[in-house]
Amino acid sequence: MSSSRTARRLVASVLASGALLAAAALPASAHDGHGRHQTPRSTVALGEIQYDSPGRDNGSNRSLNAEWVEVTNNGRRAVNLNGWTLSDSDGNRYRFKNLWLDGRSSVRVHTGLGRDTRTDVHQDSRDYIWGNRGDTATLRNDRGRTIDSESWGRGHHGGNRH
Repeated sequence: MSSSRTARRLVASVLASGALLAAAALPASAHDGHGRHQTPRSTVALGEIQYDSPGRDNGSNRSLNAEWVEVTNNGRRAVNLNGWTLSDSDGNRYRFKNLWLDGRSSVRVHTGLGRDTRTDVHQDSRDYIWGNRGDTATLRNDRGRTIDSESWGRGHHGGNRH
């Protein structure tokens, strides 16, 4: 075998090994040990979650809107949430429409009926979405990629996130 061919093979092996090491060093996702799963590259994440509406669950719109999930942009630049979704483990899904989330700001996704603003949007549901005894909130981007999720209740650590 010629020395140039051997050198090319050696260089190719070194480059392939370096690429594998670099890929292994970058985690696909991170867990914090409290039922939380977050993809590290996004500046958007789930914030506080009020899954158990305060007081008696009487089904009133006021009670429904006291159940909410906060979505927070921890970065400096605004993020377009158009097409992003927030879902629970039963398949209930809220799709964001035409909402730019400013840097270092949050929006609360309320369960009940209401008028949407920059800081509060509504799923317009007449039923409770988030399970008091256990559930998972999952935030996905417009390509369906999981950005963040939070679980609570049965089999999970943690409680109301405040």
